[in-house]
Amino acid sequence: MPLCTEAFIRWGEKAFQSSFCTVALHWNATQMKMFKGNERAEIKADGLLKRNISTLLKKPNNFIKIIKSNACLLPICSLYGAAVTTVEGVGSTKTRIHPVQERLAKCHGSQCGFCTPGMVMSIYTLLRNHPEPTSEQMIAALAGKYCHLLVCRCEAFLQESICCQRKANGKCCLDQEDDLFDNKEEKVSTSLFSTDEFQPLDPTQELIFPPELMRMAENQPKRTLLFHGKRVTWISPVSLDELLDLKAAHPEAPLVVGNTSVGPEMKFRGVFHPVLIAPARIPDLNVLKYTDDGLTLGAACSLSLVKDTLTNAIVEFPEEKTRVFHAVLQQLRTLGGEQIRNVASFGGNIISRKSTSDLNPVLAASNCMLNLASRVFKGLMEGEYVSAFRQAPRRENALPITNAGMRVLFEEGTDIIKDLSIFYGGAVSTTVCAKQTCWTLIGRHWNEKMLDEACRLVLKEIALPGSAGGENIDYKKTLMVSFFYRFFLEVSQSLKTMDPCHYPGIPMEYRSVLQDFKTRMPQSIQMYQAKPSQSPQDPVGRPIMHQSGLKHATGEAVYIDDLPSVDGELFLAAVTSSRAHAKIVSVDTSEALKAAGVFDVITAHDVPAANEFYFSDDPEIIFARNKVICVGQIVCAVVADSDVHAKQAAAKVKIEYEMLEPVILTIEEAIKHNSFFEPKRKLEQGNVDEAFETVDNIIEGEICIGGQKHFYMETQSMLAVPKGEDKEMDMYVSTQHPAIIQEIVAASLGVPANRIMCHVKRVGGAFGGKILKTGLLASVAAVAAHKTGRAVRFILSREDDMVITGGRHPFIAKYKVGFMNDGKIRAVDAKYYINGGCTPDESVLVAEVSLLKMDNAYKIPNLRCWACVCKTNLPSNTAFRGFGFPQSGLVTETWITDVADKTGLLPEKIKEINMYKKNEQTHFKQKLDPQNLIRCWNECMEKSAYYSRRTTINELNKENYWKKRGIAIVPMKFPFGLGTPYLSQAAALVHIYTDGSVLLTHGGIEMGQGIHTKMIQVASRELNIPMSCIHFCETSTTTVPNACASVGSAGTDVNGMAVKDACQTLLKRLQPIIKKNPTGTWNDWIKEAFKQSVSLSATGYFRGYNEYMDWEKGEGQPFTYFLYGAACSEVEINCLTGDHKNLRTDIVMDIGCSINPAVDIGQIEGAFVQGIGLYTMEELKYSSEGVLYTRGPDQYKIPAVCDIPEQFSVSLLSSSQNPYAIYASKGIGEAGLFLGCSVFFALRDAVTGVRNERGLKKTFALNSPLTAEQIRASCADAFTEMCRDHASPSLFSPNPSYH
Repeated sequence: MPLCTEAFIRWGEKAFQSSFCTVALHWNATQMKMFKGNERAEIKADGLLKRNISTLLKKPNNFIKIIKSNACLLPICSLYGAAVTTVEGVGSTKTRIHPVQERLAKCHGSQCGFCTPGMVMSIYTLLRNHPEPTSEQMIAALAGKYCHLLVCRCEAFLQESICCQRKANGKCCLDQEDDLFDNKEEKVSTSLFSTDEFQPLDPTQELIFPPELMRMAENQPKRTLLFHGKRVTWISPVSLDELLDLKAAHPEAPLVVGNTSVGPEMKFRGVFHPVLIAPARIPDLNVLKYTDDGLTLGAACSLSLVKDTLTNAIVEFPEEKTRVFHAVLQQLRTLGGEQIRNVASFGGNIISRKSTSDLNPVLAASNCMLNLASRVFKGLMEGEYVSAFRQAPRRENALPITNAGMRVLFEEGTDIIKDLSIFYGGAVSTTVCAKQTCWTLIGRHWNEKMLDEACRLVLKEIALPGSAGGENIDYKKTLMVSFFYRFFLEVSQSLKTMDPCHYPGIPMEYRSVLQDFKTRMPQSIQMYQAKPSQSPQDPVGRPIMHQSGLKHATGEAVYIDDLPSVDGELFLAAVTSSRAHAKIVSVDTSEALKAAGVFDVITAHDVPAANEFYFSDDPEIIFARNKVICVGQIVCAVVADSDVHAKQAAAKVKIEYEMLEPVILTIEEAIKHNSFFEPKRKLEQGNVDEAFETVDNIIEGEICIGGQKHFYMETQSMLAVPKGEDKEMDMYVSTQHPAIIQEIVAASLGVPANRIMCHVKRVGGAFGGKILKTGLLASVAAVAAHKTGRAVRFILSREDDMVITGGRHPFIAKYKVGFMNDGKIRAVDAKYYINGGCTPDESVLVAEVSLLKMDNAYKIPNLRCWACVCKTNLPSNTAFRGFGFPQSGLVTETWITDVADKTGLLPEKIKEINMYKKNEQTHFKQKLDPQNLIRCWNECMEKSAYYSRRTTINELNKENYWKKRGIAIVPMKFPFGLGTPYLSQAAALVHIYTDGSVLLTHGGIEMGQGIHTKMIQVASRELNIPMSCIHFCETSTTTVPNACASVGSAGTDVNGMAVKDACQTLLKRLQPIIKKNPTGTWNDWIKEAFKQSVSLSATGYFRGYNEYMDWEKGEGQPFTYFLYGAACSEVEINCLTGDHKNLRTDIVMDIGCSINPAVDIGQIEGAFVQGIGLYTMEELKYSSEGVLYTRGPDQYKIPAVCDIPEQFSVSLLSSSQNPYAIYASKGIGEAGLFLGCSVFFALRDAVTGVRNERGLKKTFALNSPLTAEQIRASCADAFTEMCRDHASPSLFSPNPSYH
């Protein structure tokens, strides 16, 4: 195998030469121990920033280079000669906060805070390299990041606000009456922070490169580096000859440069390499120079360096010489995030990425050559065109579904093909060339006849394998021919530019498809009701910074895996089932017990007491005992002295199974086998059957809604610490419900609950996924700690977390709707089938909520709806933000839109006709006042300029054939309540110390929603003292017993009432002292109270809301109040690929009187973006055996920066009151997620426009998530038909219509 090769990337009469080695990459988990404590958890293969990232400063060629990178991609040995700066080194609350950290915190750019250090390092590195960054540089620095809030607030890092795009006319966008953000209400504020508070960025105060490293780089001769570990030897040579000798001596040793391929393979697939060779220090592999022949780049050059170099070359050289550079850059812009490109090597991507390389197809199509030594290479002729294309599940930081590189060379002065190259990646196991197609087309004219033949030949030549990993072969085929058609259009237009007299080019309406979607800095604005008359000392209603915001930004916020090691601590790795439904014949742990560092293996036999918990008829199980009922069920667990040893040993446990029938995975299979959890639920009002007899029209339909993984940044994490006496145990758990952790752990250990103390400081995201399943996982750790007598740390990897836990429930909904010709809906009959998984969990409750909220904003006089929970062999699905409403609400909006299609009316007209308009009753007979619903709808219509934009969109769509825009507006009625009074009870404990400081605790859990900040605001108002005097420590079962879960957006409502009660109790005790000394200070009163033996500690309590539901009668008052909202979204789709871009979203939300507008608006924005993921992106794929394919960020894509609407406005409805909650506020955490479906229906609107234009009158159904694949299939054309039917019709009409 050749080790040192060269790639020639041709241009004009010159060429681009790249010397590189066969590159493989590496991960060594033990090496990262040096970063333990500073670096927060592992970072996944596609650059998910779960921990602090490092800033590296190197000194090659007498300049200091500053880059950002992921900690897990940097083996310690590779950092020789580099200075590493973690987020703690940038700034600290103990020393000095860096301006980046300050702005991020004070601009409310952090929620749960787990990923915030990575955001800080991205911006910090950007500012070190570019002190005055442009918006383009900012968006590039954040590309691929998952947290949206930073981008919504990032104008604070720019020299001028990015919202101002119209300053040429002298007006800011905030001032223009015709602007999208126009607001004439004097009391409405658009400022969530004050820039006057920010310290300036002073580059002279930044860290310098260590002088000793500088001297070492300048004075010490380069020498081979050799590091020996217990299992691994690392060798870093300094010459090409030495590298060849090492490779001959260690032929199996991979070459490590960027660690982006082998690293994840070693971590996730258990690959081990005893010898690793790092050639990055070899000068020949880091060449960067211009020559007479072109540009020479070494193989160890990072992708970032290649990108920058090509960008500069394009500026320096004529366009005709840099066409290949343009094509390569097209792929590099979306290839990983910057932190990946900074370390990933050019050569490594080419050699190791195989079918997923975005570079290989375009390099191969450009006739690049790989050789053993330098050669003189030929120049290229005029009339050559090169392009590259890709389609991925997400535009940025995602592996391609299919990509392509294409090149054509014409006979001089003609459109006759002299040479043609067509390469595809992602289609099969490696980059493939359509050789026969290219040979056949040589000599053809570049016209429609050639295009027709080319598409048929490509489909015939490149045979795709059967569906694997849930991939759709038809979609890949469609992309292959669509890419070639796009290339055909590009070249046709270029030929016209070259010779407009002989070549007609392409019609104007096709030209927009030649431009790919670009990610631009979002323009965002947030509007809320200010209170000018409010006391300056009163913090309620003000946009107060998250109390942990600065600690988030400095990396000082402590999460479970940041807790210091306990003496003798052990690590646990779970052994999970690989079968969906099987009898356990045997479990062989002998090899695992022999493995290095292993302490014990824990099974169901080690559980002292309860292994199964009956919250309903079917049990929730800690360890599988005799059989398994899903892939991912825990069978046993290994405890060892390190996480690495535990996982290595877990892989050696051998489980023998005997398959059981049936294996039920889907809703359809559950219906077939009558597999359901009881009870089934039904709601009915009016006479549905009679109403169907009187309506003008009846439609029937079905929609499938996929599940969704929680994808919290902090995975399931727990630390069990035995106290050593009285069977006491401390449980440190990332959970929403400490009381259920206490209950399940105590029951499994057979001890009273008072022996188990559960502690929660903060949670790195939860969304409903850290309740019951977390209790079972905590019991696994607790049983291990009980048996071993040692502390046990159990942190799930992302892959294990996704395999073991469930998520949002998939739905199949069938509906029948009767309506009049004017659009008035008279009757609805619907049935929901819900995939509950293998155990009940919360599924029946989710089904109930989906029925109660299914009407959304509409009054349906005759309605009948059933909900059935299917019992399947998948991990149990559970609570998820919105709790059934995002699914049932989507179903409702779908049949509303179907009615619009049938009547020929616009969807918004059907919505207005059927919307609640006066004081009425819901379908379960609860009273409803829809005044604020109508207000939200009307304000959203006005603020979004809906009708004028729809007119504009219609005109744009007439002018663009292959790109279409769509717009949709969706109303929302979101009932608040938990259905039962005891579920909304809450308690608080408030201590006042003699120095006047206050310690506050309550039963709520901080998981990004700012509950502790709000509770301090409440206490501050009630006690009339500054927030700085109040401290919150942790949520613990030792201070607040029996606390209910922080769910259902109820945390602030119920805990706020408890905190208020406790503070009022204390204030009442202090009243005699205050009355006696009214001019005294707070400290004076507290000291006097202590002298008078007045208790300075009080509990507060809230009994809960009076909610109930009688399912036998089908009526009740399960909710306390209603939130309302509306969202209008505009999108643009690419009809050739199915890709789309979110252009603009306007949200109006009624949340009462906000306690903290900054926190609440952040919750609305975050929920909305999560809703975009549910409805358009996040797709779960399983094998026929029940194995989850999409088990990590490589395969499962959640929204990133590129998915945030370019224009994003959130307005809080003014003058809204709520008499049922603390300070007239409303619980806001969940409601905004449903509004993400406005993007779904905007996409549907765009697809409808496509189909109408093409004469496709047949009704069509769109399912959720509405992915690019589904959009492309719905935009049916000759390409989709050709791929589906394997036919060979003429693609084009006789006229040159190009469609």
